[in-house]
Parts: sequence; C-alpha cells; structure tokens
Amino acid sequence: MPALLPLIERKPTIEASLSVATPDIARLLGAALTGRELTRAEGQILFETQGADLAALLHAADVVRRQRSGDTVSFAVVRNINFTNICYMACQFCNFGVRKDEAGAQWLSLDEVTRRAEEAWNRGGTEVCIQGGLHPDLPADYYVRLLEAVKRRVPDLHIHAFSPFEIWYGVRKARMELGAYLAMLREAGLGSMPGTAAEILDTQIRLQLTRNKLSADEWEAIIRAAHGVGLRTTATIMYGHIDGPAHWAAHIERIRSIQKDTGGFTEFVPLGFVHEHTRLYRDHPEARPGPTMVESLKMHAVARLMLAGWIDNIQVSWVKLGPGMAHAMLACGANDLGGTLMNESISRAAGAKHGQEITPAEMVRIIRAAGRVPVQRKTLYGTVEDFSDHDPDDTKPLVERQSGSNPLAFLTDRRQDRAAR
Repeated sequence: MPALLPLIERKPTIEASLSVATPDIARLLGAALTGRELTRAEGQILFETQGADLAALLHAADVVRRQRSGDTVSFAVVRNINFTNICYMACQFCNFGVRKDEAGAQWLSLDEVTRRAEEAWNRGGTEVCIQGGLHPDLPADYYVRLLEAVKRRVPDLHIHAFSPFEIWYGVRKARMELGAYLAMLREAGLGSMPGTAAEILDTQIRLQLTRNKLSADEWEAIIRAAHGVGLRTTATIMYGHIDGPAHWAAHIERIRSIQKDTGGFTEFVPLGFVHEHTRLYRDHPEARPGPTMVESLKMHAVARLMLAGWIDNIQVSWVKLGPGMAHAMLACGANDLGGTLMNESISRAAGAKHGQEITPAEMVRIIRAAGRVPVQRKTLYGTVEDFSDHDPDDTKPLVERQSGSNPLAFLTDRRQDRAAR
C-alpha cells in the first residue's frame, strides 16, 4: 500500500490534477468529466498513462464515480458453491478442473448443495453463486434439477448461477434452442448469471487461452440471449496474462456496445489473472504473472470512464487482489466490493492467497477506512441495509483463516505509514 499512496492521494481539486497532466491527457479527461463517451482508441491511450497523467486519470475516475454512484460502497452476503471440479475443457489459465478419476475429484450431491445454500441463508446470505466444471457425465436436466432443489429448500434465496460456458454446455446436453433453454432455467429458479468465461473478448487471445472452445461471438450471443429472457448478468474481464492495453480497451468497448442494446449488465468486474499454478504461465513464453498493481488501478479507472452512464457499478475482486488493494481501488473508480463469498475454490486453485471469506463487519471496516458509506445490497443492487450509523452483527468465517493471516492488517499499516509522514 505505501508504494501506491503517491498515485491515489489527491490534489485539492480535479482541476489541480489536470493542470499538471500533459495537455492531451488533460483534454481527454476533461471531456470524460463532462460526460463525453470515450472511444476505444482513447481508452487505450489512458491505459498507457504514467506519472502525473496516471494520477490525473485515477482522480478523474474517482470524480466520475462520485457523480454516477455517490459515496456509498456496496457489498453482498454471498456463498459460492462450486458443485464439481471435474472438467475436461483444459483451459490454460485454470487449475480448478480435474478429470473424474484424479485424486481430489469432487461432485457434490444435490442434498449437499442445498444444505450449503440453507446454511448461507441462515447466516444472513441473500445469494448463492453456483458454478462448476463441465463434467462429461452431466445429465441433460442437471442444471434444472439443481435450481429446483435449492428453491425447494430455500425459496427466497437468490440463485446467481452458470457461466456462459456452462450455458453453452447445457444447451448441447439438452439439445435445445438457446433462448428456450435460458427461459427454462429462469422458470426453474435462476435469478441471474455471472458474466464470467469472458476472459478477453479477442479471438487471437482466446485461441491461446481456451483454444476458442467458447468464442467471443458465442459468449456475446449467450449474454444477449440471457438479457433477452430477462436474466441480468455481470460483465467481466480477465487481464494480466498475454493481453495488453489494446485488448482491454476493445473488450470494454464491446461490453459497452452490448449494454447499449440490452441494458442487462448489473456491474463490470475486472478479474486479475492468478498465475501461480496455471499451465498458461508455465508453458506460454509470453505469459505474465498477473497484472501489476498499476495495471489494476488503470483497469478500474478506465472502465469507470469508458462505461460511465452505461454500467455504473464497478466491482473490485478482493479474492483476486486482496483486501488492501481492494481498498485502494475504491479511490480509483470502484464502488462495489462484491460478495463475502463464505467459500471460494476457483481462484485458490490457481494460487490466490487472499482467503475464502470476509465477514460483513470486515467489509464495513474496509469501506469506512476509505471514507465511504457501507451498504449491504442484493444481487441486483436493491438495498438490504445501510451501515452509515451502525455496525453489522459479525459472523465468523465458515472456514477459519490460517494462523496469522489478517485480511485487515493493511489498515494498521496504512495508519502507521501516515503517522510516519
């Protein structure tokens, strides 16, 4: 955190920040501040800023965040349920999937999935996020039966489930038309979908990441179809591997174009590549060990400016970046901290080290430390509770943290750094 302070600490006004930026960047940011839509080329230019230009970018993103979303920071109380890690797709960036005869292969029973969903509800959860590998023996009606089982046991729990890749797989298993299949899932209890499996919406990059099993056009078609049957989705980007500024700007522009047509995205979620245990990092000579801290700052800031007025919720993934970096992103365009999770398997399998759960009380402390107002939300951004004047009841994590791992240690570090200065 101390290394980031010169970038995210503000000059007294945005005008002061723009006055020390180069003239071209100052004009571009000035246009964004007045509501002009940024082009893909302009987004790429902003991704390449440094020094005073970068500081001005981050300040401008914070100003636009305040204009579009106010000073609240939201979070949801969520449980992730990864019902199977058995998957034969062999995506190069993923270390989650195993074959069904490998040690550690797991396929949860419907009873266990519903038990976990009920436990989440009893701990104050409003959502379960359900995703899994593409199991070769998955029955054609499995996703429907899963949804119906959860709804029978916990009728009022919101089910946020099935990535576009899972939908692609389910359609082929069921041999149904895409729109009809999605409508069937919605009728069975699906409330919304994660817009994961987007990675980078660029054909050449996807060929190297996934061998184009789910093409960019197929991902978009599934998302548009979901929006068409009334299912809202998130939008994501996975960055920091074999990609760069041109890909990032093009990806955000494509997300914006979809949103202009459908209005179905609830939020944009940048997901930094977690490299440690992945084949992509081991085997690809150009693969990087995830994004740098500065690239993550830029991603949240540029997304805020390019998507302003179209997608006004920019989420930071504390699982990918850690609570300390998530705190920093709140000064650079982000207004949402995602979910408390309770359990998380996919990022941990790739090497993430930031734990499985942050409790509501910890979320509130992070938000308050950033000088913002904490609000617990529903999946689709309705308010559950405003914590501007009180604290939530604390809840111990379902899985106790390793000894010595304190997700809020950065708050103490930051206070000590300020005192030293």
